[in-house]
Amino acid sequence: MGKRRGGRELLRSLSKRQKKHLREFGEEHPFYDKVSGRPEATQICELSENSDKSSAESDSETEVEQVSVYHKLLATLKTSPESESEEDDDESESEEAGESEAEMDSEGSQDTREADGGEEDKNDVPEQEEATDTAEQTLGQEQADGADTSCDPSHEVIEEFTDVKHESEFSLETNFMEEESGDCNADKRDSNSSQAFSEDPFKQHMDKELEEKEVEKMSTLPKTSSQSKWPRLGQLTFSSTLEKHKTLKADKEVDVKQLYLHKPLEYTWPKVNKQYLSSMNKPSDAFFTPLQRELFCIMNTYRDLFYPERNALTNGEEIQHAYCLHALNHVLKANAQVLSNNAKRRDQKPGPDNDDYRDQGLTRPKVLMIVPFRECALRIVHIFISLLEVNEKRKIDVSNKKRFKGEFGFDPEEKPPNLKRPEDYEAVFAGNIDDHFRIGVAILQKSMRLYAPFYSSDIIIASPLGMRTIIGAEGEKKRDFDFLSSIEILIIDQADIYLMQNWEHVLHLMKHINLLPLEPHGVDFSRVRMLNLNNWSKYYRQTLLFSALQDPQINSIFNKHCFNYMGQVAVRNVPLSGSISHVVVQLPHVFRRLEAENITSVIETRFQFFINKVLPEYRDAIMSHTLIYVPSYFDYVRLRNYFKKEDLNFTHICEYTKKGGVCRARRFFLKGEKQFLLLTERFHFYKRYVIKGIRNLIFYELPTYSHFYSEICNMMKATDNGADATWTCTVLYSKYDAQKLAAVVGIDRTAQMLQSKKDVHLFVTGENE
Repeated sequence: MGKRRGGRELLRSLSKRQKKHLREFGEEHPFYDKVSGRPEATQICELSENSDKSSAESDSETEVEQVSVYHKLLATLKTSPESESEEDDDESESEEAGESEAEMDSEGSQDTREADGGEEDKNDVPEQEEATDTAEQTLGQEQADGADTSCDPSHEVIEEFTDVKHESEFSLETNFMEEESGDCNADKRDSNSSQAFSEDPFKQHMDKELEEKEVEKMSTLPKTSSQSKWPRLGQLTFSSTLEKHKTLKADKEVDVKQLYLHKPLEYTWPKVNKQYLSSMNKPSDAFFTPLQRELFCIMNTYRDLFYPERNALTNGEEIQHAYCLHALNHVLKANAQVLSNNAKRRDQKPGPDNDDYRDQGLTRPKVLMIVPFRECALRIVHIFISLLEVNEKRKIDVSNKKRFKGEFGFDPEEKPPNLKRPEDYEAVFAGNIDDHFRIGVAILQKSMRLYAPFYSSDIIIASPLGMRTIIGAEGEKKRDFDFLSSIEILIIDQADIYLMQNWEHVLHLMKHINLLPLEPHGVDFSRVRMLNLNNWSKYYRQTLLFSALQDPQINSIFNKHCFNYMGQVAVRNVPLSGSISHVVVQLPHVFRRLEAENITSVIETRFQFFINKVLPEYRDAIMSHTLIYVPSYFDYVRLRNYFKKEDLNFTHICEYTKKGGVCRARRFFLKGEKQFLLLTERFHFYKRYVIKGIRNLIFYELPTYSHFYSEICNMMKATDNGADATWTCTVLYSKYDAQKLAAVVGIDRTAQMLQSKKDVHLFVTGENE
């Protein structure tokens, strides 16, 4: 009866507009939706205990509890009308600011769109307008931080679509009654098993209170490391500043109870992951593949993880399923804790604030997932939906699903016919390969909201370029990165691809994550964890880094930008045999070592070594058909300018070369009209053309991807001129290229080549070796 009376009182308090909205849409009109377009002044008032509607995302926030000191502090921060409308305007403002950044990016990293042939869809904006339904059009003017429907830098105005229609439905505060009543039995079960809950890795990790001495120790002292070998992952390096964290041992068998999976994941995961399990798996291993079991064992302890052996062909999807399970498990636990504490706070008597209910960050987003293409985001969302749906009868409600499929999906008919590329290329560039996107996802047990504003999202899925354009640059007025302040899990998948896009975007993101927000964004400070208030979020953030290769730049992210107090785990397997073993043509490989004093002088030393010692040997007309493979675009520009200055007979192809220019260069090189061909690694990465007519090959620097070495060498067999004896291959390397060299020739040969007194080493490949 009490609830019914409370419902009548709430109904009387609604305005005519709100009652009409309730009749038409079956939901209460969100209080903070500025339908009139005019920001209202902040009002803080006390409501009756029966009225439990509140919104943490609203700047005009109403609270059930007694007005506390935190609320008064918050009120002083929100009296400005400009700040009240800021949350809804941040995205559009940041997009306009990102306009200049996107134009700048067209010079530095536009190869991600131009070189892969997948130019930004110029019809994005008309498609959005056609796909927008009536209800969304009425709210289309209300811009908020979220995913973009068009990120085409060529447009003067970048339109954003964020779902404000379902805002109140997915607010943790306004929906706790419905979620609580629907899941009250689960809450009771959780309370009955409080001891088991205290052993939950999530609870242990987030409730751990660091001391200032420990924080200072992590900031100043070096990490101590230890080695361990696991059956599937191989050689692992455990590192931590805090000595008490011991080396983790691999679980031979999986105990479902020890996984602490939140419902319904313990029921849905076996069905979702069944496609990757072989018939050889034991009944006790019905949950994970051997690789997933060891990866999840590390993830579930909330240690940082670096796995550099991700392969799009073999293990890419099973790794993606594993980290999606971990991320969703984390979000469900965090939200369940908030909903449970909401109910406890509502039932308790008015009084001073209790620190027992500190269960949130300064902003709502908890998980940030960085992926290279829209296709990756599409797969992740599909995995989330599959994990939340218990069966076909109990499907979850997904807001804006149709629009999401339209913008992130791919029409198979758009793929060029008869396009033959290597299998790994097909796996990486499958589906929609647009690299400029971001989308917020809110999850509340039985429902999922796509295109949620960032400050109302639990998970943010984005590309590095998508994040770069909203974060902006220093000095810009219109930029926003407050939503990154309380990220608890950062997942960077396929990090090697970002080396081919623009690595600066990743570095820029790492510099702006886990910083104190500049605005309160409607937060209830009485619910904020002390670790966030102390600006210690980065010491609790778990970073999961997946790559297809070892690279110094990727290693630096893991070593210099990860501060997790739980420590780090890195897979450090050394390649026994390099990609040179896959070269099938009979070819002498001459490796020439150059000496550099330090890593900053390598670039200049390599250039001088090339023009003084290597190039003169190839100037003779006999050494025609010479391909020079250049990994760095900056080295390519320098060599191109030098060749023009010396008036050498050459042509060049890079990721910015138009299709006509590429065809002419390939034809000139094949016929011998041009003696040299400069080729960039990024062009090969995005196009994978077979260059015919190669007789002499120069690797200006070792390739980033080791299999590119064998691919380029094997291109020589594409032209059968019977001139096998005249083929040559020269490779330049230094001691700072140890990782790349080991991937090409193997670890044993690398050690000999780097320690030898000789500067020249010769290998011969082929059937008649």
